[in-house]
Amino acid sequence: MSARYVVTGTDTGMGKTVFAAALTGVLDGYYWKPVQSGLEDETDSETVARLSGLADSRVLPEFRRLRTPVSPHIAAEIDAVSIDPDAIDPPAVDGPLVIEGAGGVMVPLTPDRLFIEVFARWRYPVILCARTRLGTINHTLLSIEALRSRHIPVLGVAFIGDPEERVEASIARLGKVRRLGRLPFLPDLNPLTLERAFRDHFDLSVFQPESRP
Repeated sequence: MSARYVVTGTDTGMGKTVFAAALTGVLDGYYWKPVQSGLEDETDSETVARLSGLADSRVLPEFRRLRTPVSPHIAAEIDAVSIDPDAIDPPAVDGPLVIEGAGGVMVPLTPDRLFIEVFARWRYPVILCARTRLGTINHTLLSIEALRSRHIPVLGVAFIGDPEERVEASIARLGKVRRLGRLPFLPDLNPLTLERAFRDHFDLSVFQPESRP
């Protein structure tokens, strides 16, 4: 089977969609956002289509699209629709698949079910995106602990933002996790600058199935 990765974060609005676009592009893969909350502005799928450099057909339709940009369980209630976490199954594709979660690992999909429970059912390697700013050590270590307590494989942490060497090293050491690299902020963000930054700051061999620990 081709590589499948779950991209999640320690928070929302911290750059994991841009990371997912870069990863999907360099893998020449497919992108899937199971649950999209918020439709007025550019959606995550539309962002990936714009930044990945891939054909629109490589960005797969969402399982559920919700109008309000809030937690999925609240957005679903507002839209008067239901989300069945057990029905969220990745589509079959003929190449690498990058799946982006909603917000952080503990985001509720229903009043009683969390997105991390879906990750646990899939058992795909998780790439945890983390900010480099103040507070990231606590948030990242808690997220790693939550994933491991459910026996979800963690491929590593992808940092996003300005360099913070001691912070990044502390997370790798304390969390006993692979440090995948750091995606810097790009003032001129477009498919070319994003691909170049990703190739410059990440070892692409890490994202090949045979390299996984």
